[in-house]
Amino acid sequence: MKTFGLAGWSGSGKTTLLRHLIPELRRRGLTVSTVKHAHHRFDLDQPGKDSHTHREAGATEVLIASAQRWALMHELRGAEEPPLDDLLAKMSPVDLVLVEGFKRSPLPKIEVHRPALGKPLLAAEDPWIVAVASDAATLATDRPLLPLGDAAAVADFLVAHLGLAPRPVARP
Repeated sequence: MKTFGLAGWSGSGKTTLLRHLIPELRRRGLTVSTVKHAHHRFDLDQPGKDSHTHREAGATEVLIASAQRWALMHELRGAEEPPLDDLLAKMSPVDLVLVEGFKRSPLPKIEVHRPALGKPLLAAEDPWIVAVASDAATLATDRPLLPLGDAAAVADFLVAHLGLAPRPVARP
């Protein structure tokens, strides 16, 4: 299973790029999953639902299942946040896991950069950044510059960089 990250400052467009990149990679016959790092407290559950009640009562894990999907929520209960490798080990195998966030993790990644934000390039300090996707035509970087608004071009780079072999997609 290949793992590749998208890093960048808040508001740079990481999620927007992923929203367009995932279907582009799927059109190429690749299976794709994602990991998203949140810097704040988040909740997928709703107060008043049984699963929320189980968690609030102190359950360490709550698994919710239906005919359409299942989800496992794990409460850390004061334990340290697990490293990315531990989280990836819990995932089902796919061709590619795209990681949003975890910008300091040692994995190959594309930096999503918008000069209008006024933030410095992360690539200057991070040897794991192998390319920069930007809305700027030129940037002061030695890394390949990809057009941020062109998911096909970013997918072309990922497929080539990771040595992924696209497969024909079965049509009904």
